[in-house]
Amino acid sequence: MESNLFGELESEGVSPVAPWMGGKRNLAKRLTRIISTVDHQIYAEPFVGMGGVFLRRSFIPKAEVINDFSGDVINLFRILQRHYQQFLDCLKFQITSRREFERLIKTDPTTLTDLERAARFLYLQKTAFGGKVTGQSFGISPDRGGRFNISTLAPMLEDVHERLAGVVIENLSFTEFIPRYDRPGTLFYCDPPYFGCEDDYGKEMFSKDDFSRLADLMEGVKGKVLLSINDTPEIRSIFSAFHQKQVNVTYTVSETAPQEFSELIISNFDHPLLRLS
Repeated sequence: MESNLFGELESEGVSPVAPWMGGKRNLAKRLTRIISTVDHQIYAEPFVGMGGVFLRRSFIPKAEVINDFSGDVINLFRILQRHYQQFLDCLKFQITSRREFERLIKTDPTTLTDLERAARFLYLQKTAFGGKVTGQSFGISPDRGGRFNISTLAPMLEDVHERLAGVVIENLSFTEFIPRYDRPGTLFYCDPPYFGCEDDYGKEMFSKDDFSRLADLMEGVKGKVLLSINDTPEIRSIFSAFHQKQVNVTYTVSETAPQEFSELIISNFDHPLLRLS
């Protein structure tokens, strides 16, 4: 590893182990470039998902904290961090199968051990179309092999396991998480559900009122906040007190051709890269 301009460590980013609806693959390069040039001692993510930005960053500050309100997400990260070898043993005989997909969809995750629950969650995320979290359907592509292939997945799991060394993993609401880790040297990257898609990650995980709560928190924090979200009149209004940068990204939202959408990068601080066209 090498040091960056702030004297902290630089590392090669790693890839998330599964797709995630709203994952930031198309925007990650721009976001990580901004993050790498913002001086901070603590990096904190209230809505980590599959870690689309967290894992792809090259800049490693003194402390890193990831959080998600989803118990399945946080259980997977904790298992990868602490029980990586046992997790591989749970996965090594798994194959891509519609029957197995349907069996796991019907399985109540609360009846499983933490290892079994993590294996179920990862399998469904890998084999469902579009990285959907709710309303999942078995994903098939005539031009590619099975979506769950342990021979290609194992090296990715190992990379994430190594990357999670020293990372604090929380399972809190964002209204608890942000005040807990807020201080002048903290950089929060926020990737909440898109406006109008609040239930895409499960009922009562996030509400429309939560956007205003997030904006209120951003106004009062001591640290810096970088937020990415879909571009709507409501979002522009709710976050009108902050810097807003409009960008175009391409996503596949259904089994059709990719489409271009407008998103906003919002911050409570000024930055040269957010002024560029």
